[in-house]
Amino acid sequence: MLYRVNDLHLSLPDQTRKPLLGAAPRIEILRGLNFEIEQGEVLGIVGGSGSGKSTLGRAMVRLLEPTGGTIAFDGQDITHMDEAALRPMRRQFQMIFQDPLSSLNPRRRVGGIIAGPLRLYGVEDTTRAVGDALDHVGLPRAFARRYPHELSGGQRQRVGIARAIALRPEFILADEIVSGLDVSSQAQVLNLLGGLVREFGLTLAFISHDLSVIRRLCTRIMVLHEGRIVEMAETAELFANPKAAYTRSLLEAIPLPDLEQVWD
Repeated sequence: MLYRVNDLHLSLPDQTRKPLLGAAPRIEILRGLNFEIEQGEVLGIVGGSGSGKSTLGRAMVRLLEPTGGTIAFDGQDITHMDEAALRPMRRQFQMIFQDPLSSLNPRRRVGGIIAGPLRLYGVEDTTRAVGDALDHVGLPRAFARRYPHELSGGQRQRVGIARAIALRPEFILADEIVSGLDVSSQAQVLNLLGGLVREFGLTLAFISHDLSVIRRLCTRIMVLHEGRIVEMAETAELFANPKAAYTRSLLEAIPLPDLEQVWD
């Protein structure tokens, strides 16, 4: 078992109601979540806006600290680990962000962006490692000399994936990483992710509001609504026989385009 989450709660300050004096009231975003992720699994996390799916992702990689419950990664409780203790573990869980323009330093070349985490963890031959990472995501090694603004959206997202896989982590969290891409680019990026999962034996959690993406990539799906898990099932079972009314509403409301022509 790679991840075990028990009774997870997380609240954040309500910035829309910040008083002149004292602390802002808190909003409970995650409400008692319980689930596990098996080694090698591709778990889809789906829900509408405000469902808590991105907050959950950030809690899982400890960019946010839970206010209740526990998160165990590879048998270790990381719920309230301080940053010094987390640092060596962060090599094993990486995140790919939704907007590569905001997550990639615009003043650094692609090679430096990918090499940054490698240097942090003492990798000596970063030039070779950067080249290998670019190879794995289907970008020419010459792209190491380019800046993010010189790349297309799909290419920037591949750089984000290259940075995430360069350290050979056990787990990757991908947060809405194809939401800004056209259908063809979405399929290419998702095919790439699927191939990397198989090649490296990765465990992947994929956050999306798009059920067509979830259906294609993920082996199991968690449906979130208002910070709670309303349904969790194998992908085929969930689409064939959704149990929760909210899941059925998602299936009815979101068009499921036919991607057969753009999928490998």
